[in-house]
Amino acid sequence: MKTKSLLLLVLLMGWASTTFAQETLTLDEAIKIALDNNFAIKLAKNELKISQTNNSFGNAGMLPSINATLTNSNSTLHTKQTQSNGTVQTVDGAKNSSLIYGIGLDWTLFDGLKMFAKKEQLQLLEQQGETQLKMTLLNKISDVYITYYDLVQQQQQIKAQDTALQISQQRVTTAQNRFTIGKASKLEVLNAQVDWNADHSVQLKQKEQLATTKTHLNELLARDVQIDFQVSQEVTIDNTLSLEELKKLAAAQNPDLQNQIIAKNSAELQLKQVKAGRYPTVKFNSGYNFTHTEASLGFVTQSQGNGITYGVSAAVPLFNGFNQNRSEKVAKYQLDNATIAIQQQESIVMSQLTTAFQSYQTNLALVKIEESNTAIAKQNLDITLAKYKIGTLTSIDFRTAQLNYIEALVRYSNAQFQTKLYEISLKTLAGNLSM
Repeated sequence: MKTKSLLLLVLLMGWASTTFAQETLTLDEAIKIALDNNFAIKLAKNELKISQTNNSFGNAGMLPSINATLTNSNSTLHTKQTQSNGTVQTVDGAKNSSLIYGIGLDWTLFDGLKMFAKKEQLQLLEQQGETQLKMTLLNKISDVYITYYDLVQQQQQIKAQDTALQISQQRVTTAQNRFTIGKASKLEVLNAQVDWNADHSVQLKQKEQLATTKTHLNELLARDVQIDFQVSQEVTIDNTLSLEELKKLAAAQNPDLQNQIIAKNSAELQLKQVKAGRYPTVKFNSGYNFTHTEASLGFVTQSQGNGITYGVSAAVPLFNGFNQNRSEKVAKYQLDNATIAIQQQESIVMSQLTTAFQSYQTNLALVKIEESNTAIAKQNLDITLAKYKIGTLTSIDFRTAQLNYIEALVRYSNAQFQTKLYEISLKTLAGNLSM
């Protein structure tokens, strides 16, 4: 008695452990975890920080540079000097030293407005980093959406397989009972058992696929891939999408298109920077220096001084082997390419939206059809099962009705999933996927 109680307790503990180990992961929770943990998102965030750090007045060349300098030189020479009056002086090991130190400032005052164009370009690079981050977020969160609803679909199909197994088990039991009382042959029992095994095999393969997809979602969430969990049981579909509204959103928000627009603006600024090479460069320099020199020979054996130095320098480009003209032509071609790239990307995005929206509408209609078909197949199966139990229907006809019902369930689940995929694709293209 004690042994049986202990065995029952162990079984209950094992059941409880399995039950509570599987958390129910909602879509919102999965998205939040991905936003915090996903490696690609972390990398994109750091790239944005790099762009933000580089966007400074100093990096654009608009601020002066200040340097502290020190030069200390010494020499020991064997020196012989002949002065103007004919006197000759000779010194062995004449020592000479020079010490110069101070602070210097260099500041570019004018460079053809190149520095201002570069500052605007750095601002664009920061915007590009923001757009790149948004693109990464959309792509990775879209992957989370797709994988999550794939799991929902697979759970639904496993549920359909469970139903198939239950029905097949009823058929096995019925066939066995009929065989026992002599109203059915052994062949009918064997056929029922073969079909049950076939259904069980399909279920096992479906469970394996479910486990693989869970591992993939854990990878996207950048957490332990062995964490087990459940997802929600239903696919929620937004059937209110409008193609015209999606096109407007995509024109304003699609990250690929925004990247091309930023690239064009950057090409315009690059052309400005190249054209700045035609103008003079004006620089201001200033400093405060201290000098001290000593010499064993000469009219002055020691001197020192300190004070401020300042001045302005200017350089005017006159000729550089026609490289200025060449650079401007290249910059103009690059600007033309950037303009063409925008038009190309607009065409691609609008084509993708139109195609995906057509598939979205088709699958919305399929969902309604398969939902109705599932109800009909269920009604047909109930009638068939009742007839089979009283022996007025063959096992082949019953198996056909059973398979029709299971296939209807699977098609309904697939139609929902495919519709959701196109919904996610449309929202991603429009830059409007909820995060």
